[in-house]
Amino acid sequence: MNDILKERVWRKLEALPQERLYEVLDYIEFLESKYAKQEAVRNDPLQKFAERLEDGMRFRSVAPKVINGTVGLFGTARKVMQTVQEAGKTVLGDTTPPPSRPPAPQPAPPATPPKPPETNSST
Repeated sequence: MNDILKERVWRKLEALPQERLYEVLDYIEFLESKYAKQEAVRNDPLQKFAERLEDGMRFRSVAPKVINGTVGLFGTARKVMQTVQEAGKTVLGDTTPPPSRPPAPQPAPPATPPKPPETNSST
């Protein structure tokens, strides 16, 4: 999808009241089930949980403002988790050891002098 189309759809969505956005989502999911060539990208576990919660609240006819507030908390939590994850990657990236060098050659063990031949002194 090109950027112009994305922005146009986004503008239209922003103009709609919250209740109608759920109708738009239902229609998009219907179209996806009929015409999508591939499955939509899977989200992280927190996103999946928030979507299931949102769908359950919609099924129970909870007011859109309540749904928006509840799911908004999950959106904030998701952003915090992503920030923590990125910070962790940065910290781990800074503390990784440098690439290992090949081991230095080991010195040869010291040579032991040969033993003198044993002589019989009983002659």
